[in-house]
This record gives sequence, C-alpha cells and structure tokens, in this order.
Amino acid sequence: MSSDRLRTPEVEALLEAFLSLEHPDEVWSFLQDVCTIREIQDLAQRLAVARMLAAGEHYSEVQESTGASSTTISRVSRCLNYGANGYTTVIERIGPWKKTETGE
Repeated sequence: MSSDRLRTPEVEALLEAFLSLEHPDEVWSFLQDVCTIREIQDLAQRLAVARMLAAGEHYSEVQESTGASSTTISRVSRCLNYGANGYTTVIERIGPWKKTETGE
C-alpha cells in the first residue's frame, strides 16, 4: 500500500494531535492513552536500533544492546537506507547514539 493511501483523515488528525503536544510529559501521557506499553517499548527499541545503526554499530552489537530481533534490525536498516527519512530527521535533531547511553 502506498504511503499516500495511508494518509487518511484519521491519520492526519493523529499527526495534528502529536504536533499539538508541547512537552515530553504531554507526549508521554498521549502515548500511554493511544498505545499499549508494549507498543511504546517497541517504538523506543526501533529508535534505539536506528540510532545505533546510524552511528555505525554492527548488527550483533545492536542486537546485544537493544534485544531487538535480527528481523527488526534489518527492517530498521532498510528504512534508514531506503525509507521516508523519518529516522534520519529525528536522529539529526536529537543526536546520534553514544555508547554511554547503554551504560558502557
């Protein structure tokens, strides 16, 4: 399914909802209401994988540090290389992953 067909009025309203939030606590509250805890954890894990891959870490290090499956790592890598640049935009804005983030 093309990306354009996914941009329904409901999806547009969701995007507007995210844009209306001003503080991390507001985002957290909204995420808790619209997602399961597992979904939030999965999204956070994917972002961690993307940041590590963008920083040049090898799949094995990413898998060990994040607990992500090889399928998830591969999918995130494909998005980084051929996706819509969403991960890239976020990584440029929040900064790259650093080894100290995992307590090393």
